[in-house]
Amino acid sequence: MADRDFLEELFEPVGRVELKRMFGGLGAFRDGLIFALVLDDAIYLKSDDATRARFEAEGCGPFTYAKKTGQSVSLSYWRLPERLMDDTEEFRIWALEAVAVAHRAGPGKPASARKRKSAR
Repeated sequence: MADRDFLEELFEPVGRVELKRMFGGLGAFRDGLIFALVLDDAIYLKSDDATRARFEAEGCGPFTYAKKTGQSVSLSYWRLPERLMDDTEEFRIWALEAVAVAHRAGPGKPASARKRKSAR
């Protein structure tokens, strides 16, 4: 897995990002929503129909895993182009777009706001 200090520095321009352990790697969260996965020294950003073509144009593929049945499952996270690791500003643009995708896909409120409302 990538060095946590490096990841914190990389995600710093994206705003208040929290890195949490999950799936044998890390999840990157902003506004209570996950927008990136860090697994096996690769970063995957959340994508949807509006952003997927950018990843495909860069030759990047989706994050996939195999179920116990052997069936391959693809998630809506696509591998970050390697060139963005050295381009802070463009990385920021792509990561913020992934945050926007997470907001479009989510219920519209951060998890903390949903918890407060349901606790009433």
